[in-house]
Amino acid sequence: MLYVWILFNIFALSLLVLDLRVFHRRGRIMRSREAFAWSLFWIALAAAFAALVCFWQGRQAALEFATGYVLELSLSVDNLFLFLVIFRYFSVPEPHQHSVLFWGILGAMLLRGVFILAGIGLIQRFHWILYLLGAVLIASGIRFLFSGGHHVDPQGNPAVRFLSRCLPVTNNYENGKFFVRRASVGGAGQEAQIGKGSPKRSPLFYATPLLLVLAVIETTDLLFAIDSIPAVLAVTLNAFIAYSSNVFAILGLRSMYFAVSSLIGNFRFLHIGLAIVLILIGFKMVFANYRTTSTLATLAAVALIVAASIAASIAFPVKTS
Repeated sequence: MLYVWILFNIFALSLLVLDLRVFHRRGRIMRSREAFAWSLFWIALAAAFAALVCFWQGRQAALEFATGYVLELSLSVDNLFLFLVIFRYFSVPEPHQHSVLFWGILGAMLLRGVFILAGIGLIQRFHWILYLLGAVLIASGIRFLFSGGHHVDPQGNPAVRFLSRCLPVTNNYENGKFFVRRASVGGAGQEAQIGKGSPKRSPLFYATPLLLVLAVIETTDLLFAIDSIPAVLAVTLNAFIAYSSNVFAILGLRSMYFAVSSLIGNFRFLHIGLAIVLILIGFKMVFANYRTTSTLATLAAVALIVAASIAASIAFPVKTS
């Protein structure tokens, strides 16, 4: 089974590298129409993988993958709101946003894999943790309902404060690099001269603001892992299915961001739908031993709730004065 994990991660990483280095090279801006096309490509790829899972592990595993994928993709929509806030706060040029999201997704893949394996291991050893995770989801859903979603404070982010104290930071984005090397004039203990009276210079590494942006995105993903990992574990305890559905959801997240970034503010009721989904999945976990719900019914409920919240947002748009 280990070879399946290795092959899948090689496949996912290859797609990421091709996407960044070949199809979306540095400095190239992705337009909305192209982003929509790429979003459809990632969805079609996930559907093809679900068909492969059906052939390999059967219909139930394919349904669990599809449910986990739809659930994670729906919850990931809230990421788009925070991406927009973070990019606007740091004034990240659009050509550099794609690169940051690439590395952010790479970190998210690693984080989700660790959380899923740890979560399944704990549930199998201590079954009562399933009820605890269900309660966490219900609490998160209620908080989500009244707070309007997750919130982020880039200036107060611990990772940003730590990096700012440990590393000198440049004032500009340095052509999309995370680090640059600058020559610094030597201090009192470095008075050796080179050539005709020129002071000795020692190379120093500087972080760019893009590294701070990446730090905020990676630490913010911890907030989503608290909701998304218990949610997918309510659907399946098959580690590979849970992980692969997460990976496919976040693989298409960058394209979705560029496709709907200008429309995000119009989805005024989406957070209500996502909150209901979290509460519903939470109750499914809490009452798992008393009432079983089929995977197909869970998939239909999640899709219906999210679709209804989007439809309500379109039918009753935000009024502009």
